[in-house]
Amino acid sequence: MTTAEETTLASGGLVRRATLARGAIAGVGAWLLGYLVAYVWKSETVVEALEGVGFVSRLLGGEAIPAWKGVTWLFLNAHFVATRFPTIAGGTRTTNVVTGEEGSTLLLALPALLLVVAGVVAAYGRSGLAERVAAGASVALGYLPLSAGAAFLTSHAIGDTEAAISADPVTAILLAGVVYPAVFGAFGGAVAGLLE
Repeated sequence: MTTAEETTLASGGLVRRATLARGAIAGVGAWLLGYLVAYVWKSETVVEALEGVGFVSRLLGGEAIPAWKGVTWLFLNAHFVATRFPTIAGGTRTTNVVTGEEGSTLLLALPALLLVVAGVVAAYGRSGLAERVAAGASVALGYLPLSAGAAFLTSHAIGDTEAAISADPVTAILLAGVVYPAVFGAFGGAVAGLLE
């Protein structure tokens, strides 16, 4: 291999790493911005909705549900990730407040819109449709750890019992962490070519 070929290969690898890094950063930014918007927009409503469950939790020796956990469940609901609640009979039931009767279509659109924008940012300056789509899909590198972490860190025990409220970890990882950012990010990458 000649020096020119080595330089071209090395610079191509650097561009790929830089593109992946930009995609990961754009993914983290999209997740955090989406959560922030959901928090500012819906935190009061979430706190009111969880007052009854928090009261029961305090009666059983636990703590009320913090707003940040409730908003995280709501934000994951916007990715079609269900929240698991314990039942009196000892089982669990799942619910998705966003897709329910009183859900908000705008909240459903929030993650998709932010991921498309993140895909555009990640793919900006790339040449060729395939490269732009791949760059856009790379937003999943930043979105996945936050979605998975949110699913595991927001579990909330009801008092001193074994019962807990939590996001479904499988769909949080697969849907919110992989499918959503890969699909909408890739779409944003394809759109980036139209904007340049």
